[in-house]
Amino acid sequence: MISFMATVLFTLGTLTFTTGLIILITRSIGKDIRMITSNTAKLTTKSLGDSLSGLIGNASHLMEAANELVRTTSGIGAFLVIIGSLMMVIAILFLVSFS
Repeated sequence: MISFMATVLFTLGTLTFTTGLIILITRSIGKDIRMITSNTAKLTTKSLGDSLSGLIGNASHLMEAANELVRTTSGIGAFLVIIGSLMMVIAILFLVSFS
């Protein structure tokens, strides 16, 4: 029974760990984030040339939102990696302790 529980826990840990890695790799360096950041930079340079202060403020808010999105996505990915690792370690400890 303990070996079955450990196998299930290890499998869930592996899935969680893999999901976290996929999130970190794909979302953090995704093309959408880079596109938003590059468009914001273009908007900022355009607004500087036109001296429109409203556009600068909106562009800076958009930049902050994009940075927060990257931090949040990275945080979720890192959390899943840590939880998955802990689940795998606990499964191994079950097998070692109770076998």
